[in-house]
Amino acid sequence: MAEPGRARRASQGIAGTWPAGPSTSAGGFAPAGFGVWPAIVGTLREWARAEAGAGRLFPWVPIAFGSGIALYFAADHEPVLWIVATTAVALAFGAVLLRRSRLFASAILIAAVAAGFAMATWKTARIAHTVLAKPLYSVSLSGFVETRDIRERTDRFVLRVTAMEAQRSDVKLDRVRLSVRKGTAPDVGSFVQLKARLMPPLAPLRPGSYDFSRDMFFQGIGASGFAMGAITVSAPRDAGGWGLRYSAFMQGLRDAIDARIRATLDGDNRAIATALLTGRRDAITTPVNDAMFISGLGHVLSISGYHMAVVAGVVFFTVRALLALIPGLAVGFPIKKWSAAAALGASAFYLLLSGAEVATQRSFFMTAVVLIAVVVDRRAITFRTLAVSALIVLAVAPEALVHPSFQMSFAATLGLVALVQIGMPNLFASPDHSTTARIALWGGREIAMLFMASMIAGLATTPYAAFHFHRVTPYGVLANLGAMPVVSALVMPAGLLGLLAAPFGLDGVFWWLMGIGIDWMIVVTRWVAALPGAVGHVGAFGTAPLVAASLGLILMGLLRTPLRWSGALVLLAATVWGLSVRQPDILIAGNGQNVAVRGRDGQLHLIRTNKDAFLLKEWLAADADSRDAGSATLGDGVSCDDAGCVAPLADGRMVALALHIDALADDCSRAALVVTSRPAPPDCAAMVVDRARLAHQGALALTQRGDGFAIQSVKARGANRPWSPAAAGEGDFELTLMPRSVAPRARDATPSEADLQAED
Repeated sequence: MAEPGRARRASQGIAGTWPAGPSTSAGGFAPAGFGVWPAIVGTLREWARAEAGAGRLFPWVPIAFGSGIALYFAADHEPVLWIVATTAVALAFGAVLLRRSRLFASAILIAAVAAGFAMATWKTARIAHTVLAKPLYSVSLSGFVETRDIRERTDRFVLRVTAMEAQRSDVKLDRVRLSVRKGTAPDVGSFVQLKARLMPPLAPLRPGSYDFSRDMFFQGIGASGFAMGAITVSAPRDAGGWGLRYSAFMQGLRDAIDARIRATLDGDNRAIATALLTGRRDAITTPVNDAMFISGLGHVLSISGYHMAVVAGVVFFTVRALLALIPGLAVGFPIKKWSAAAALGASAFYLLLSGAEVATQRSFFMTAVVLIAVVVDRRAITFRTLAVSALIVLAVAPEALVHPSFQMSFAATLGLVALVQIGMPNLFASPDHSTTARIALWGGREIAMLFMASMIAGLATTPYAAFHFHRVTPYGVLANLGAMPVVSALVMPAGLLGLLAAPFGLDGVFWWLMGIGIDWMIVVTRWVAALPGAVGHVGAFGTAPLVAASLGLILMGLLRTPLRWSGALVLLAATVWGLSVRQPDILIAGNGQNVAVRGRDGQLHLIRTNKDAFLLKEWLAADADSRDAGSATLGDGVSCDDAGCVAPLADGRMVALALHIDALADDCSRAALVVTSRPAPPDCAAMVVDRARLAHQGALALTQRGDGFAIQSVKARGANRPWSPAAAGEGDFELTLMPRSVAPRARDATPSEADLQAED
């Protein structure tokens, strides 16, 4: 017999909210599907209510805040600050008024989007400075050296400019970044005078590629270049301020640490040890650096969450163990909180020593929130902790959102926090029988957690590695399992002990131990990088699949009900979307001196007039092409003479790169497309990409559409941002190239006399 309550509930519908459907008589049957959809909808509603429960909103606030920052960077021109700020304040006030309404959650998220947009706009306005638009070939500079990088082949430093003189130019820059011969970079804090050749910040090398000029703008750098001749160090009129003194002190400390390491280690061992402790990683040789990233261990070279966690963990447990040896302290005082405070201080010092890059800042804020939670007796590792650290980083440096280190770091951390809060309880919730106990005793649980952590972090960062670096690391879990325990147990603790022992002159043995661990890491790196299929090449795809993949990861990480598996569907759709993107048929460099043409074999064939290895490496990587920039097959099918070069497309039509004006007449009559850095003749029969188009649109990617080409450009029509100013003059170019015989003709704009009379 059915319970009365149950019968009454069934008569009212699912969960008491759906009306009862038509009843059926005994022996009858319900219409097909009757009761299924209401049950599904009711279940979905219950899951949605559970996801909207108490405490579930806050982790979505930094996502909305970051979405506002993303909208800012997607804008074509600079927003009006006072309007943006007023809108953000009004929406925030509206959210407060709706705090007792059902619309409160939506209002908060909308206000967070507006706040992120306003924060990014304000940051750009606050640091606004001049950006060089055209090359300057002989510039007299004087100023203070703020930073210095030691690289594999050259050194580099940032100069805060106090005086600048250039022929036929009155531009004044705040900071420039200059390259010099290895070993000749001046000391940080010194006042120098020099001659330099300056270039505008490096624009994206192809549509959709990384914008280095944006990075330099937010670093306050308006140009890059190289020093010419001798660099004169002289006494300045003033000391340069406290900020420069601090930079000089920290640089001196890094140099002293590097000198101590150099006394025991050399080569890549010394470079990696220095990178782990001071953040200076440019001195690592190219083969080892490439092997590190191919094997999936490249994250070790960038000081981020892992390094900060090791430093904080070692200090925390060491201090706590030492304090526990004193019975009076262990019983009557909160030594756990004292240890957390000591770990926080050590983490702050490590942040300053490593140069406080964006990834390191994120790691410090995350670690600081965790340690502060320990001090105030709150749960440490939660989604709320991650959300707070994300908000802090994005509020301080909104530009971090578009940087690969931020994206990969937070994706990995989101996966690991989800593992700790969701995966670990489910994984180790089995009853305590003898087999499980024996496995745990022999470290099986720790090995399983290390494997899962490596796998989840690797999978979470895969979309961003594919987008930014065009590769995936299928053996990343294997490399991390082989190397990271040694790095955690030997390399990093030895490095910390070396820092403590250096003032006493007893650090040599710790650098030696650190070198042993690094040797093992390099062996694992090279072994994994040499495995068949160690490099998974991925063709370039746009930001839309990346946004979809990010949404899928967020849904899988933050949702608690079975709705989380909708994230897997979104992630799968994003993967298919990204892999199905068609690669362009022609790539044209922003200066018009390099062109890549896709031939009948489906590969790019390069027409190049200068040896820009960085450009070619980016183009090949974005095309999922495993050839290197020096491959002899890159020029197959390309014919050149003194006047220019030609290469065939897959359909046999020719693409010409005209180097001299004398070649334009022949190229215009015989080629389908002519690329030239000179003004094209008006009667040219071919489709033309000339100097004016390149100046306004930057690098181009052309995809065949019938007889013509669809154009993707680095600079969209009407785009004008502080780090990428629009070129002077008219720049209204069509989004397609069509043969002149079918292209629409320009209409005469002169009004007729009758029209003028009618207007009068």
